[in-house]
Amino acid sequence: MISFERRIWAALAVGLCALLSGCGTPAAPQPPSLNLADPVADLSAVRNGGKVTLTWTMPKRNTDKTSIKAGVTTRICRREGAAGPCGPVETDLMFPPGKPGSFTDTLPAALESGEARPVSYFVELRNKKGRSAGLSNASTVLAGEAPRPVEGLKAELRKQGVVLSWTADGENAAVRLERKLLTPPATTAQQGPLAPAPEAINEKLLVDEGAVQGRAIDKTIRFGESYEYRAQRVRRVDVDGKTLELAGEISAPIDVEAKDIFPPDVPVGLAAVAAAGENGAGPTIDLSWQPDTDPDLAGYVVYRREGDAGWVRISPASPAIEPAFHDAQIQPGHTYRYAVSAVSRAGHESERSEEAQETVPQP
Repeated sequence: MISFERRIWAALAVGLCALLSGCGTPAAPQPPSLNLADPVADLSAVRNGGKVTLTWTMPKRNTDKTSIKAGVTTRICRREGAAGPCGPVETDLMFPPGKPGSFTDTLPAALESGEARPVSYFVELRNKKGRSAGLSNASTVLAGEAPRPVEGLKAELRKQGVVLSWTADGENAAVRLERKLLTPPATTAQQGPLAPAPEAINEKLLVDEGAVQGRAIDKTIRFGESYEYRAQRVRRVDVDGKTLELAGEISAPIDVEAKDIFPPDVPVGLAAVAAAGENGAGPTIDLSWQPDTDPDLAGYVVYRREGDAGWVRISPASPAIEPAFHDAQIQPGHTYRYAVSAVSRAGHESERSEEAQETVPQP
């Protein structure tokens, strides 16, 4: 017989073994790994002309939450309409895990013609046995005949901005203008807390009004910069509550150097009023006009003449800041005519305003 002490020690040994390692106790069986990559979740599709460019990010892990070690076989498929089969476009692509993926599909002739209609793309990642964890998110573009290319794109610099024009051919579609800043931002940025925000390198401007007539104006430029413009027609269609775009070919670029060669607006509202001198002083003529709101305004220049004589500048060499002037260099009984111009910081002077006439009374 086994002694009482030996039975105690045996029970303790069994308990300690179970606590530490199970001592051979079988664990619950684990299912075999299927090695299925997580589905792509950020597929994006963009159509330009007869080509559709797809971009996405390859997953880093599989459905077992373990890292993917090698490239994954990638299948592209395309589905017309809201339902139906997803027909294969490309079935033998390979991309490494965690890296960007891309593919460009050339549309068949049937999808490049007819009315605008939705076409959805999907990416499917398959293991060595041809199995997958499902399709990616759908990314939809418009099939159908694309708008005609924009032709004859021209640009003219004006004070209000860049006037863009192109050949008007009656195409009922919006026009997207793509503007690229050619001037390096580091050489043009102002310093200080009140400095304007840096200008974006690329801008997209959608033109609805004036698109059919072939004309638009970009009022958001900054003088002193250089820009590149390109244009393409865009047809927009609502599909399931979302607006999709069908874009035509983009035009060749044109460059614009936005030099500020424009003077401020011509001053208006000039008035001249004669006043008798006080305390022994001679008479004066006081001039006033409406202030110019041009942000590039440096000041005003005041001119005077008598009879048919030529105009003479009577304001100081530096432009007058205020929209008013006090002329004390006059003679009683004489009639004077006045005009005012505005000057920009770059020294560009406007035309003279309409004249104002005043006669100095006799004492």
